[in-house]
Parts: sequence; C-alpha cells; structure tokens
Amino acid sequence: MLLRSVVSVLVALSLISCAATGPAMAPAVGQPFSFGLWGDMPYKKAGDDAKLPAVLQSINQSDIAFSLYDGDIKDGSSKCTDDIYTDALKMFGSMAKPVVYVAGDNEWTDCHRLNNGGYDGLERLAHLRRVMYPTLNSLGQNPMPLEHQGKPDEKFVENTRFSQGGVVFVGINMPGSNNNLVLNAKECSAKSARNAAQCDAGNAEYLERDAANVAWLAASFAQAKAHKAIGLVLVVQADPGFDLPETEDRDESTAPGVSGYRHFMNQLVAQTEQFKGQVLFVHGDTHFFKMDKPLHGPGKMLTNLTRLQTFGSPSLHWVKVTVDPTSANVFQVQPVIVRH
Repeated sequence: MLLRSVVSVLVALSLISCAATGPAMAPAVGQPFSFGLWGDMPYKKAGDDAKLPAVLQSINQSDIAFSLYDGDIKDGSSKCTDDIYTDALKMFGSMAKPVVYVAGDNEWTDCHRLNNGGYDGLERLAHLRRVMYPTLNSLGQNPMPLEHQGKPDEKFVENTRFSQGGVVFVGINMPGSNNNLVLNAKECSAKSARNAAQCDAGNAEYLERDAANVAWLAASFAQAKAHKAIGLVLVVQADPGFDLPETEDRDESTAPGVSGYRHFMNQLVAQTEQFKGQVLFVHGDTHFFKMDKPLHGPGKMLTNLTRLQTFGSPSLHWVKVTVDPTSANVFQVQPVIVRH
C-alpha cells in the first residue's frame, strides 16, 4: 500500500541510541570569540558564481575562529550530479578557517525531482555522507576535530558537535521539503521520478533519522548542562515553519507542509526549557536574514532561544556572531553585507 508508513511516521516516533565518534570536548569559558554563518550558495542559475569570490574573501579576511554552512550547495532546479559535491568541497577547501558543513535539501532530499535529474534521494544521501564527510575533522584549510553521531560513510555521520569558549555547537541533518516526509501518493509522484516503494523507503528514512536527530539533540544538551555551558548553537538547513501566519484558534506550525519538523521542534522546546544558557537556533532555506524569538508557540515566547535565519541566493552575504561570556545574551549577531 502506497505510503503505508505515514501513520507510524507521524505518531510512533521513538529515540534510538547512536554512539558518538570522535573526541568529546568540554566547553571552557574564556575570552570572546567570533564565528561565521553562511549557506544557500552558490546557485548557478541565479548567477552566483560571479559574486561568490567576494563572499569567500570577506569570510577569509575576517577574525572569525570558524564558520558553519547551513546547507544547499546548489539551487533546487539543477541536476544532482557528482561534480556538485566535489565543487562544494573545493569551495570549502578555499576557506582559511575551519568550516562545518550541514546538509541541505537541494543536495539530497529534492534530487528525486525531474529537473534535478530524477535521482534516488537516498542514494544521493549515501553519496553525500561518503563524499562530504571524508574525515572526522571539519572542512577548510585548517580543520578542527569534530564529534560525529555516526562512523565515516555510515548513517548520521553528518550530525556533528564541537565546543569552544563555553558554547556547544551542534549540526543536524534536518533539511527542507518537510524533512523528507512524503504525505500522500500525489505528493510522491508530482514532478518526480519516484515510485511508491521509494517514497515508502523515504518515509522510513525520515522516521529513523528524526529519532537519531532527537537523540543527538538530547545528548548535546546533556553535554552542555554537564559542563555548565553558557550557550548552545544548533544549526540545521530547514525553516521548520516559524513564519507561517498566526491565528488565535489555530497553530499553523502543525500544518501538513511542516509536519516533518514537529517532533524535533517539540523536543527542542523541552530541552531549551530545562537549559539555563542561551540557545541560538540557526537555519537557512528562506534566503533572507532574520533574527527573532519565535518559540514557545503562537503568542508565547521562549526567552532563552533566538532564531537566526541566514542569507542565501541571490543575496550572497554572511553573518558574524560574537560570543561574549560577560553578556546575558551571550550571542552578538552582525549581518555582514558583501559588496560584489
């Protein structure tokens, strides 16, 4: 039966345990430091190739300690050929400071689309895991060690963690297109080369990865609390539905198009409520800079969580964040506008 796993995907999520691979690093509070955030670039169809060098130069000439890239190494209507990933590695290899790559939907979730080449998305995910995480270190010319949820070339290797200056940094594979959750047969086949079996396999993948993501989130908060971290930075690619309209009698964050994020986001709220430090939730996907406090729910605010949405094509800029241990807010955010 087509999409027979949808019901279990929506109502029977459970945690799985995945051992971390790599060094565990306790955060040590010290002097202020800065890091960079960027993603959703370059999109060739938007003419980004001509503008990208200025962005890379701006980041390289800054005083940041490292940067995190929140997904989408290509646009959403071009083919998912192998050279897309090797070109991204070259881009990250040009960076003077360490770069932590977080996967986006354009490089695996959406590759089933006919205009993306009609690939099997799970095959592209396996390729991404093999190619984009070649070692347990970050990317960049001066890589730094990372913890990984999975082993190299295996499931969940893309979920990462490291600590610096009293802050725990977490990267999680939670991409756009509803987190790879397919809700019905029409959605499965629309503008797609997928068949019913592939959509069922995709929903099973969603269920397993979402449980792994929640487990990695919980372990990261546990580490942060154990070491009395002043903050936690969580980086994903997807916008989980923060900017849907709000009405008094309905929570649009539960709408079908963002249903694949609800389990994870509910767990994020629960973990943040029990954390004394500040949480910076970073995502791309929507391509314009925005910072706000969108959780707890409609009309309610979770005071120690800040959402930061990064720039993206065709607006090729980046965001600099300074960690100030003496500030109650911990994170000082500065959008960096690059002149092309």
